Amino acid sequence: MEAQINNISVDGYNIVTYSYGSGDNTVLLLNGGPGLPCDYLRDPHIYLANKGYKVVAFDQLGCGKSDRPEDPNLWSITRYVEEVETVRKGLGLGKIHLTGSSWGGWLSIEYSLTYPEHVHSLILLNTCGDLPHLTTELNRMRNALGSETEAMLLHHEAEKSYDHPEYQAAITILNYRHVCRLKEWPRSLLASVDDWNMGPYMEMQGPNEFLYIGNLKDWNRIDEMHNFKMPCLIITGTHDEIGPACAARMEKVIPNSRVVVFPNSSHVPFYEEPDKYFPVLENFLENEAGPIPR
Repeated sequence: MEAQINNISVDGYNIVTYSYGSGDNTVLLLNGGPGLPCDYLRDPHIYLANKGYKVVAFDQLGCGKSDRPEDPNLWSITRYVEEVETVRKGLGLGKIHLTGSSWGGWLSIEYSLTYPEHVHSLILLNTCGDLPHLTTELNRMRNALGSETEAMLLHHEAEKSYDHPEYQAAITILNYRHVCRLKEWPRSLLASVDDWNMGPYMEMQGPNEFLYIGNLKDWNRIDEMHNFKMPCLIITGTHDEIGPACAARMEKVIPNSRVVVFPNSSHVPFYEEPDKYFPVLENFLENEAGPIPR
């Protein structure tokens, strides 16, 4: 299906958006990263346009076909929240089924706390509400590589020699265990990863998925998430870098929520177990969230 491509001005910069299908039943996708083009999340979810939904994704500022300024002051979650709202209004969207993956989940949580009136339902894919808690989970995964490997990781992190081959080798193992467990990564996932802008990623998160040293490292909204009134679906994988412990922590505080764990998935169950993932997603949208009123 061909995308309808629109350009939205945000803070004087150009944001490129992709829309599929029509109508008011809009699924707005917020992908992970930061600094990651939206291909990996957008492409597998386009099929929802054939199910009666309008599917919208966009390349966040700093990535993909959107502008890529180099001002580190732009890389903050509060500015990205306003970017999402500007895109929503610029495209004339009403209420939305807000769907956030990984970093896009943190952004979705922050947006839903700021603009709850615009969120009909919330889908949190492989994400968390508490980054300090996530760090303890990531340390557990790192420790599973063995004490000598963990000592090597700490050595290179102290020296900031993140590009050293032995450091990268350990991170690659972690990626194949906890990011995508498929032997061959899907084309859309590779398209996003190969075009990753490390500027916003390093400023906000860190050098890789298993070290949080950026301005988000202390981000935690668990205590505020009890205010969510919308139905919420929380999805994770047994082997996910942001796994079941993080999902359970959110479900405990969000009133109208439930968790689905995909046993053979890590961070991208829509690629790893699509035959199970998409029926769960459709059932939530159709029967738990329901159509967005006109």
